[in-house]
This record gives sequence, C-alpha cells and structure tokens, in this order.
Amino acid sequence: MRAIGFYTPQPITSETALVDLDIAMPQASGRDLLVEIRAVSVNPVDTKVRRNHQPAPGDTRILGYDAAGVVKAVGPDVTLFKPGDEVYYAGAIGRPGTNAEYHLVDERIVGSKPKSLGFAEAAALPLTAITAYEALFHRIRVDQPVVGAAPAILITGGAGGVGSIAIQLVKTLTNLSVIATASRPETAAWAKSLGADHVIDHSKPLAPEYAALGIGAPGFIFSVTHSSQHRLDLAEIIAPAGRICLIDDFPEGFDIMAFKGKAVSLHWEMMFSRPMFETPDMIEQHKLLNHVAGLIDEGKIRTTLDTVVGQITAENLRKAHALIESGRARGKLVLEGFPS
Repeated sequence: MRAIGFYTPQPITSETALVDLDIAMPQASGRDLLVEIRAVSVNPVDTKVRRNHQPAPGDTRILGYDAAGVVKAVGPDVTLFKPGDEVYYAGAIGRPGTNAEYHLVDERIVGSKPKSLGFAEAAALPLTAITAYEALFHRIRVDQPVVGAAPAILITGGAGGVGSIAIQLVKTLTNLSVIATASRPETAAWAKSLGADHVIDHSKPLAPEYAALGIGAPGFIFSVTHSSQHRLDLAEIIAPAGRICLIDDFPEGFDIMAFKGKAVSLHWEMMFSRPMFETPDMIEQHKLLNHVAGLIDEGKIRTTLDTVVGQITAENLRKAHALIESGRARGKLVLEGFPS
C-alpha cells in the first residue's frame, strides 16, 4: 500500500524530507480497527517529529496524527465499530501514523465521524479537539468556577488549530467570556468569527493588553503557544487560585516560581498520554470525539479546516509542513485522497 514517510531528519526544503513509500498492508488484531484513510491533516507535532526523530537504519517513520476514513476490518476484541463505519481520530504517537492508505488504530481513541461533514472537514478536527477538550474539561475544569475570579478565560494563539476549537468549545459549553490572542488582522478576525468576545495582540506584552479590557482577572488561562515568552504576563493576568493549562515545549525550561504567590495551579495537556500509556480512562477520547461530533451535527461548533492542500502525496505534505513551520497557518491544513 502507499504511504509517506522519511528515513532521516531533514529540513523541509529537501525533496527527500518526506518521500512516497510502498509498504505492507497491516492486519487488525485485538481492539484495533483497520481504517481506509480518506483525509488527513497536518499538525505542529508532525513537523517536530520529522525534524527530531531518527529511525533505525533502513527503517522509515510514517507521520500523521489526524485522519478521517472508513473502517475496513476489525480485530476480534472490537465492540464499538464495524466495517463500513465512518470514523475520525488522532492516533497514537508511538505507532505508525495516518499518512498511509490503510491504518491501524485502537477503537478506544476513535470517534464516529460527524454525519454533516465530509472527510476533509472531519480530518481537521481530532487532534485539536482532543487537546482542547482535555485541556479545558479534564485538566483545568473550566466548568468549575474559580472563587472571586472573573468568569473568563484567556486563550493564547486563538487562530491556530487548538485555539480555534478551544474558543468554540468554551462558548458552546460554558458561560465564560473568551479573550483570545492574535497578531494579524486576518487571524484576529478568524478568532472573532469563532466566538471570541475580545482579541488582544500577542506581539505586545499581554498583561497591559488584557488589563485595558477592564474585565478583571480571569480564573483560567489556556496557553497554547509561546508560553515561555508570555510567562510573567500570564502570572500577572491570572486570578489568585486560578488554573493554567500549558501544551507547548520548553527546551530551556520553564520557571514556575512566578505563579507561587497567587497559588496558581499549572496543568499539562498531552493528548497522546492516554493511548501511549493505555490508561484505564483511555476510552474518554472515544467519548469526547463523539460529543464533539454531536456538537458539529447540531450546528453548535464548526470545523476549523482552512485549506485543502491537495491529495495525500509526499510533495503536498512537504508544502503543508513548510506552511506549519512558517508560523503563519490559520486553522487546519488538510490533504484528501490518494492519487488514482
């Protein structure tokens, strides 16, 4: 079967940074589904793994942590799906990725595809929806108010993939005001179109930008990107006993002492943790993806697809990786269908 992967980490400008492959068809066992891939999307994690992971000599690494497709076969222990079901999911970072014609995935991290969406629109959602949902409702629990804080949440990087779905989930499922950050007119407009009540400029110091709104210290912050850069501003903005969730990486470390005085709690969100460790609550990802699909089909939230780059080929994946690495992507980038 066809797939796209790499043999060694390279800059995305190299024609061999991602290459077309021909690999063996996998077979479903245990609780695995064999899914015929119809569309995939590209996330920052794809570019990080491509730049930093060295496969064993002669081996390849297949990326892809978002997909929508059709179940073709199931393992003997599967109970949630059957062949012919349309599904969407984000996969597991420790297994081969979704950039292939057929893909194995544990049923417990798979949701039923929203009925109202095509495969490309659905493929834009899983990783960011899981990340945002887990961060908001399983980590900082935005449905449980912080006493004395303004009923508000600050979401940095509001126009990115995670920020785009986080804004919608908060506006749909809570009564919190949403303050998002963006730095360009088009990204600010995108965040507003998704429901953000206010948008502030993250190219400037965030604390004075937030204070100028006059709405009081928020109980929650979801810091999606550049958290180290904004660290002291976040500490100044958050209410005492507030809750902050982080998802980005800090190669040089992250000093948390600025948050001690306010007794702020810091939470990590890593959407791959449940499948990586096969936690007892792994099935929560199946449940939340079905919840998100229901919200989509009810018209309460929408896909964050921005651009269909083209068919699923190495050339098009290189284009998508380059756009992600430029830092100028808005919403999600999707590839749909393999060449005939």
